[in-house]
This record gives sequence, structure tokens and C-alpha cells, in this order.
Amino acid sequence: MKDVLLTAMPQDIKQAERLASAMHIDMAPINVDIFPDQETKVQAKHAARKTLLLCSLDRPNEKLITLVLAASALRDLGAEEITLVAPYLCYMRQDKAFHKGEAISQQVLAKILTPWIDKLITVDPHLHRVKTLNAVFPDIPSRSLSAASPLASLVKKDYIGGNVLLVGPDEEARAWTAALAEKVQLPYIVLTKERIGDRAVRVNLPKDSSLKGMRVYLLDDVVSSGATLAASARLLKNAGANHVEALTVHALCTDDDLRQIKAAGVSRLRSTDTVPHKTNAISIAPLLAEALFKELNE
Repeated sequence: MKDVLLTAMPQDIKQAERLASAMHIDMAPINVDIFPDQETKVQAKHAARKTLLLCSLDRPNEKLITLVLAASALRDLGAEEITLVAPYLCYMRQDKAFHKGEAISQQVLAKILTPWIDKLITVDPHLHRVKTLNAVFPDIPSRSLSAASPLASLVKKDYIGGNVLLVGPDEEARAWTAALAEKVQLPYIVLTKERIGDRAVRVNLPKDSSLKGMRVYLLDDVVSSGATLAASARLLKNAGANHVEALTVHALCTDDDLRQIKAAGVSRLRSTDTVPHKTNAISIAPLLAEALFKELNE
């Protein structure tokens, strides 16, 4: 593909290599050095007229200024169009001020990124009251991809018959769970959730739910602390499910979180590789490549 180059931040090199291979384009890493005073030096050695910049924005506080510096460096090298490929997009949760003086991080992030990039592609951003990515980034073309198909392929590969049920942990996961259920032609239910702290939730089954002997897949777009998965797994086990495992798009949880999730009855957690994690089980490179081909040819 002429006049197109994929660049990547250091932590995203492996993901970038998979994406470059899927797209049959060159990849050039961005060099990042940290000075003793913790300021960052960023150097881009190559750019193209259309430059893709891959940066997954987990741990955003240590990445955002580096990302802006990288975009500036690419522009200086002649990039006319910079597309930020952020498989995980940070700061989407806070979309309103619940208390006086709270920053609306979703709006602030858009103001930080928009001056430096021309387009944005991400995967399953954690949106709530603001329903579309275009509403968050009204000044640039933005596109949200769904990982439902890649994760559905895992369920299809596993499926050996029997009583299988897909479970969404809360109403926010309903549309995503329904989309995956449609792809695999399996039934699903959605739990109700009440948050009682940053790391504590209470979940309940829908009325008349029967789980005895069921093999259950818990589905969520993001696993951060794992509190919701753990509470859901305990509920499902107590309701008679004989096997509970979990699938997620973005795995942000720590090793301690994983131990607690397993202790609650989740036999395994598998994720896509939007964020590098020990639970990664499926690559989103084909999903990104297909979308980027369309964007670049428009």
C-alpha cells in the first residue's frame, strides 16, 4: 500500500507487527527515552503521507504526553494524515460530573487528542450515557469496532454441545452480549448490578432463571478489578451452574485480581490482545486491518 506507514509506541510493537503483517505494510517503531527527571524524549524516524500511529491507552497517565509528542514528531516528518489506532481507549467512563468540581475526563481526552490526530479507530470503548464515539470526538472522523466476532470464534471453537448460556454482568453489557449471542446462536441473560464501592458490587439474576447444569460464559467489555466477574461467578455457581468461565475484550486486571476471579469460581479468563496481558487468547489484528483498509481507501 503506497504512502502508508504503521508506526508504534514501544509497548505496542508486538501488536504492530501483527497488524503490519495483516495489512502487508511497513512498520516503524517510535523511540522513547526517559530522562532522570522523568521527562520524555520522543523520536520518530519515519513517516508517510498517511501514517497510522498505534498506541493502546491502558495506563494512560504515563502514555498520553508521549503520544502527543509522537504525533507532533510524525507531523514534522511530513505526515499529512495521522490515524490514531488505539485498541483500548482510556478515560471513557467519566462522561458527566456527578459532583460539583469533577472533571469530565471523556471531554478532556477529546480536547487533548483532537489537535494532534486526523482520525481515530478503537475497539469497544467503554461508553455509557454518551452512546457513540462520534459524540465524544465530533471534530474528527472516529470509528468504534466491535470485538464480538473474534470472541464469538472462541465460543464456537469451544462448543461441544450441551447446555450453554451466555451471561452479561449488567445492563451496560446487554447490547454487546446480545450481539455475541446472535453470532453463536446461543441463549443469553443479563444480570442486574448495584455498585457499592470502587471494588465491590452486588449482582442478581433475572426472575425465573434456571442455571442448573449450565456451562456459562461470562462476557464483559472491560475487566479492571474483576470485582464484577467475581461477584457474578459466585452468584452463578450458587444458582447451579457447573462451569463458569469469562471472556473480555480489554483485560486490565492484575495478577492478584486474577487470583480472586479464579477463587470466585471462574475457571479461566480469556481476552483479546487490545491490551498486552497474560489472558490474551485472540488477536484483533485482522479486525483492525479490515477497518483500516476501508478507511485508507475512502
